[in-house]
Amino acid sequence: MKVIVNGACGRMGKVVLRLLSEGYRGASYAGGIDAFSDDTAIVKTPDALTVTGDVIIDFSSHLATGDICAYAAKTNTPIVVCTTGHTEEELAVIHETAKNVPVFHSANMSLGVALLCELARQAAALYPDADVEIVETHHNRKLDAPSGTALMIADRIREERPEAVYKLGRAGHEKREPREIGIHAVRMGNVVGEHEVRIGTDTETITLKHEAHDRSLFAEGAIVAARYLIGQSAGLYGMRDMLG
Repeated sequence: MKVIVNGACGRMGKVVLRLLSEGYRGASYAGGIDAFSDDTAIVKTPDALTVTGDVIIDFSSHLATGDICAYAAKTNTPIVVCTTGHTEEELAVIHETAKNVPVFHSANMSLGVALLCELARQAAALYPDADVEIVETHHNRKLDAPSGTALMIADRIREERPEAVYKLGRAGHEKREPREIGIHAVRMGNVVGEHEVRIGTDTETITLKHEAHDRSLFAEGAIVAARYLIGQSAGLYGMRDMLG
């Protein structure tokens, strides 16, 4: 499996390149794209690529979604979208691309986070009247808040509580509404990623937590997802599909 890496010079892109150079899961490096690259071997736009790959792994920026999805559709290349912070318009582009090629999209590529999402959903179902609060912590360079993973967890909980509304942060003088899912973002130091879900009633509290210790966790997941996409028909896939 030959992989094209979009965002090859970024923090996560470099980790993917290292794993590919080591032949992780039998994958190899086909070519790289990065708008800010000073490396002449890495092109700045998808259209400048002179190589082909079996699949694309995108660890760039949500701002690059349109260009890389257009390239994937034009070349019929499956794509794993690992970026976060997409606007509604950019998400629509991802969904439109999935009509033509296999697209894997997840705000978090961790198997452990997928498990956390499922446990949070089960807890919300078991305690339908409990208060739910999500707290996420990341390094001080992360741009989007709340994290895509926090929203992914909330979305899974809302499968059991379709009436739920997201309360991003909490300030001022107002009573907590029963249908709220509180989501709070902390930015500090060099934290790779922590997500904690608190489910509380008047008599007990359940706390579910996942901590990422090394960014290679996400790169490994992206490569596994890329291999999963090979041979799939056009459509939008996620962690639940791959693990299911």
